Amino acid sequence: MLIAGFPAGAWGTNCYLVAPAAGEECVIIDPGHQAAQGVEDALEKHRLKPVAVILTHGHIDHVASVVPVCGAHDVPAWIHPADRYMMSDPEKALGRSIGMPLMGELTVGEPDDVRTLTDGAELKLAGLDLSVAHAPGHTKGSVTFRMPESADIPSVFFSGDLLFAGSIGRTDLPGGDMDEMLDSLGRVCLPLDDSTVVLSGHGPQTTIGQERATNPYLRQVAAGLGADPTAAPRRGM
Repeated sequence: MLIAGFPAGAWGTNCYLVAPAAGEECVIIDPGHQAAQGVEDALEKHRLKPVAVILTHGHIDHVASVVPVCGAHDVPAWIHPADRYMMSDPEKALGRSIGMPLMGELTVGEPDDVRTLTDGAELKLAGLDLSVAHAPGHTKGSVTFRMPESADIPSVFFSGDLLFAGSIGRTDLPGGDMDEMLDSLGRVCLPLDDSTVVLSGHGPQTTIGQERATNPYLRQVAAGLGADPTAAPRRGM
């Protein structure tokens, strides 16, 4: 299994390229702000051929490079329908302007081929099996992707801006909802094995076991107490 990731752009959003091995087909997860060149570099380094872009949610820091990446390789983008509007109207999704200089660097809009992610879907792309879970809270259309354990790696969980090392995604932007976030944490994250590797939308990798033991939000949800208002600051755009 090959997972090549790098933080991109002004928000340091993690973009991942996932393939069975070097020299094979791959999927690209969350090509965000200024990610296009990093994607091309990783494709060349590992001799990969992309077949799809898949998106954990629609915030501009996760989708800003979707149009150029999909266009360069003639591949579809997959997104939950509740977040699709964000690709064409990123400022509405944030409830504020993200700044004219930054907007001038972005190719806002949809790629030619947009496909729908649904809760419980099983994607079979590039020789990979990815389970989709709808996980609202950060946005209405947030999803996660999970790959099953294999001979060489434990299960891998691409959490987007649902779960971070030591924190969770913010809920104060349009479409955010703390009650939905807590439900998603309990429904999507807590049932996973402790050995599951968590690759988040921002920051370092972690494991479910580490977060179950130390993440103040996940601990509160596991205890059935809801979120602790004194817990670590929430993250994401």
